[in-house]
Amino acid sequence: MDYQQINSQVIDGWCRDGWEWGKPISHEVYQNALAGQWGVYLTPTKIVPHEWFGELRGKKLLGLASGGGQQIPIFAACGACCTVLDYSEVQCESERMVAEREGYSVEIIRGDMTKRLPFADESFDIIFHPVSNCYIEEVLPVFKECWRVLKKGGILLCGLDNGMNFIVDETETKIVHTLPYNPLKDPALYQEAMARNEGVQFSHTMEEQIGCQLQAGFRLTHLYEDTNGVGNLHEHHIPSFIATRAVK
Repeated sequence: MDYQQINSQVIDGWCRDGWEWGKPISHEVYQNALAGQWGVYLTPTKIVPHEWFGELRGKKLLGLASGGGQQIPIFAACGACCTVLDYSEVQCESERMVAEREGYSVEIIRGDMTKRLPFADESFDIIFHPVSNCYIEEVLPVFKECWRVLKKGGILLCGLDNGMNFIVDETETKIVHTLPYNPLKDPALYQEAMARNEGVQFSHTMEEQIGCQLQAGFRLTHLYEDTNGVGNLHEHHIPSFIATRAVK
């Protein structure tokens, strides 16, 4: 079993246990979006500015590792033509459930974003990519694929982990790991992650994550930082995430 298969099964389990990012939106939230009252998240606490999207109606939007019935229903309510790719079976099923409940169409693909994306060149106007590349070892191939499947002038919106969460213990009071954090290169770290049901996660520097977007050809236009929302790092106002907007 490769690490992506492990991660998909771990996330399935988290969703069944009530994981925050695996809870589909309610009918009321969908109705509010239809009325123009909506917000989506790339990172834990800050709503993505509406102006980052531009006009959504009629746009082709890909939710990359964005299953779970949280963001895609909002975009559908705003008039976008949506596709979602996620490797979690439970997240895909939640996406399907919300679409059937609310009566809109969405293309749902269970797939691995570390592979070549199953789309033609220049297929999408927007890619929405919430925090998820902490579950993959190499980020450049993903950004290159995003560049390939976006139309000229298309928008890439990403939520990125800055690595801070990987150095501290569960209480976020002690530094217990060095960076980079990569369980595939440290057997003891791998066993620790398996015992804690964390899946196989990876730290990535901002140089790597923003630099790889630029290397893929994107032009960065906006960014903001965010915290975990709870815990010691949050209470000390220490950012652990960044959201970026880039254009092809």
